Amino acid sequence: MRKVFNLFGATAMAASLCSGGLAGVARAQDVPPGDAANGKRLYLATCFVCHGRSGQGGAMNGPAPILAKTAMPFDGFKAQLRQPINEMPAYSEAVMSDQQIADVYAFLQTLPGPLPTKDMAIFKD
Repeated sequence: MRKVFNLFGATAMAASLCSGGLAGVARAQDVPPGDAANGKRLYLATCFVCHGRSGQGGAMNGPAPILAKTAMPFDGFKAQLRQPINEMPAYSEAVMSDQQIADVYAFLQTLPGPLPTKDMAIFKD
């Protein structure tokens, strides 16, 4: 009986993960269009102190992650702004709208991401 239950549980969990994964793909395509110019203005007014002027990360209150060319999906980015982990302040809808978050996200996508170590001039000799 226990093997049947374990098999059922594993099957249910796999089905749940698969359906959730497909929903994640659909949501990733639903990134609202953002205005990168407005996003830059917002970023420089609110985010750069901790995350750096060009999204390179920083260490003001501990290591702030690199945001330039973030690979984080929009939904995750928005969730981190609304209910942040660690030292970051929360940005409620009253403080930053979903459209403003989309604008900041669009701006971050225009920034060059971090270079792989192999592409850094100091390591080419």
